[in-house]
Amino acid sequence: MRLTIKGIEEGKPIPAPFAFAVPDPEQHMRFSDNRNPEVRWLDAPQGTQSFVLLVTDPDVPGVADDVNQEGKTLPAELPRVDFYHWVLIDIPREINLIEEGEMADGVVPKGKTPGQTAKGISGINGYTGFLAGDPDMAGVYGGYDGPCPPWNDDVIHRYTFGLFALDIPTLELAGEFTGEQAREAMKGHVLAESSVTGTYTLNPDLR
Repeated sequence: MRLTIKGIEEGKPIPAPFAFAVPDPEQHMRFSDNRNPEVRWLDAPQGTQSFVLLVTDPDVPGVADDVNQEGKTLPAELPRVDFYHWVLIDIPREINLIEEGEMADGVVPKGKTPGQTAKGISGINGYTGFLAGDPDMAGVYGGYDGPCPPWNDDVIHRYTFGLFALDIPTLELAGEFTGEQAREAMKGHVLAESSVTGTYTLNPDLR
């Protein structure tokens, strides 16, 4: 199975239009275009009944106390956890394209509603929990929201767009389900998978 993320090359920096935030010399960062990139796939195996698309950052600090704090840095040796930027399940087997900007076009304060779309069912992404304490931004974040790693992180973050072909038509998940729940539900049902990994940082010393 072949997966193409238009504009994102394996191991190369993700273009700013696909990010949640970009560097800003006065305030460290500001909102970006936050558009989902075009996703296209071919050669799904025989027996495919649906697809799942997960975009995962495995480099997020497990403890957020010093995230984006003046005078502090997040060293590379900090424990890291997965952060999901896009959870899309039950993509019908006849679909093989999600167009640029179709699922996200701009930052939406307080988030986008998860649920049924023309290309599958959206779960919630990691911003739901990360922004829960911000009165201006707290909400339920469904669909795609792009990279926004801490500007004081010593690690360049990786973002893996993973596509999975399943032998079942539905994961039978609904509501505010997470990437972890999607991964658990599709265990034993993956016929094939393909991925593309880009990188991103807001740390001016690493750009």
